[in-house]
Amino acid sequence: MAELVGYAIRDGVAVVTVDNPPVNALSPGVPESIEEAISRAGADPAARAVVLIGAGSTFIAGADIRFFETIPSREASIERSHAIHARLRRMEDCPKPVVAAIHGTALGGGMEFAMACHYRVAVPSAKVGQPEVLLGIIPGAGGTQRLPRLAGVATALEMCTQGNHISAARALKEGAIDRVIEGDLLTGAIQFALERAGPRRTRDLPVKPASTDEIRAALRKTARGARAPFACVEAIEAAMTLGFDAGCEREIQLFADCVLSSESKAMVKLFFAEREASKVPGVSKDTPAAEIRRAAVVGAGTMGGGIAMSYLNAGIPVRLKEVTQEALDRGLATIRKNYQTTVGKGKMTAEEMERRLSLLTPQVTYDGFDQADIVVEAVFENMDLKKATFAELGRVARPDCVLASNTSTLDIDEFARASGRPDKVIGHHFFSPANVMKLLEIVRGSETSKETIATSLKLARKLAKVGVVVGNCFGFVANRMLAYYIREANLLLEEGASVPQIDKVMTDLGFPVGPFAMGDIAGNDVGWRIRQYLKSLGKTRAEGPQSAIPDRICDLGRFGQKTGAGWYKYEPGSRTPIPDPLIEQLAEEAAKEKGIARRPIADAAILSRILTA
Repeated sequence: MAELVGYAIRDGVAVVTVDNPPVNALSPGVPESIEEAISRAGADPAARAVVLIGAGSTFIAGADIRFFETIPSREASIERSHAIHARLRRMEDCPKPVVAAIHGTALGGGMEFAMACHYRVAVPSAKVGQPEVLLGIIPGAGGTQRLPRLAGVATALEMCTQGNHISAARALKEGAIDRVIEGDLLTGAIQFALERAGPRRTRDLPVKPASTDEIRAALRKTARGARAPFACVEAIEAAMTLGFDAGCEREIQLFADCVLSSESKAMVKLFFAEREASKVPGVSKDTPAAEIRRAAVVGAGTMGGGIAMSYLNAGIPVRLKEVTQEALDRGLATIRKNYQTTVGKGKMTAEEMERRLSLLTPQVTYDGFDQADIVVEAVFENMDLKKATFAELGRVARPDCVLASNTSTLDIDEFARASGRPDKVIGHHFFSPANVMKLLEIVRGSETSKETIATSLKLARKLAKVGVVVGNCFGFVANRMLAYYIREANLLLEEGASVPQIDKVMTDLGFPVGPFAMGDIAGNDVGWRIRQYLKSLGKTRAEGPQSAIPDRICDLGRFGQKTGAGWYKYEPGSRTPIPDPLIEQLAEEAAKEKGIARRPIADAAILSRILTA
């Protein structure tokens, strides 16, 4: 069995190499071996300094996440945390300069090991981060105490509460690393180590106090129902107010609270589920996948425009087609407005917005569709319209072009047959707003080829989406679940709850929006058209009792934000929902028709009913 950590002397420097493929995770044995090697270097007369580096494609990508599932109790968590904190302190006490040499990523525990070294260097392509919050926990090996000492409180708060990676260039600017190495990393790290006069312990550095009020206010909007982001703030506040030792103790206690929470258990489950989703039965990793370099989208409505933005954001040129110039102009105005909103928030420059828009070709014909590697259909949820669209795409697109449908419920096989090339037809069900939401349901039809599926999975990664391959059945997966969620909300409205109350119950739990606000964002007409189609077939979208209210608001033309009214009212140009007494009136009428005596309904009952459904 190969050693997990290697030791060698080069040019008077001890090179400690972590070799635990594929990502040098801190699996059992690795932390112990790193400490042992650094201790050996400290006593080795042949070593003037130490370089900690990773073999293969990365430095240390973090802890082995399965480790968190093995913690049986809060006491056990605290005991384990004390042990790893003590190990990093002993590393930090090495009498010779210890330099972390970073390539690939230094994430989570990997970043914490790097910060326990005296100095850090990295190649330009490296990234560092503390993404623990994405698993419902906080950095638990001193990350919340050492990071603010190196990079400042503001950067530490951002990295720990959002879980984002930062580039080597930014890490250098913020102080998280000490030098970017342009040439060979090990050679540069050894040279850097030999230039150091002695150790510089991170834990001895001061923390410059800063306010956490702004980040707390932001988290109250973006992290409702979550514990871990607020625990990160508490731990970093401890770094400012308690000193290193007491701050570490506070971190250990907060980590123990988080790691055993249902929040963390659920997010760890999701972590592994997302990776499991990439393993598709019948589609091996070596299945050929085409490179998507040019795209086309049919339909410039809410979904079509958002899908086009997803491609533009990935640097892929897009042809966007509509039936009329008026509809096309509306779609283009919405896309530009969405980008301008992002620019206004400081998340994108005006130059970047114009660069992305320059990749968009708006048109009312199919001209140039023979140049596209993929065409995404995003027209109304009408079977006849979609079949006609796919028949036309079968004529105008290249024979090797992928033909994808954004349908949320309808039969992919019917579109495939209409196209004349069923092996190239697949569902790409985006979620509104398509340029933001990360899920992409990839719907395989009965004749969809393995190559088309492999291409779709590769494309999902390029679009920064989580691609999940699902079967071709009514509503696929997400909308089959959503149908019951929405149905129960509608029935609660009839029985006496209000639209704002139901939405608030769900957002208080942690949902980004409630069921009614979600309908207004996505467009209530989407479900309405599906229900009309089902009625023509003598079917319903979800089994059990149904409410007439959704159809009635659509009969009034209240499709949501795009029409200025739906379950809520909206001022011109605004997305802020305003409760509308008309909805209460419609609910009273629907209840009367069913003989229901409306009554107050407790928040707990609403939550129980909706989650059970």
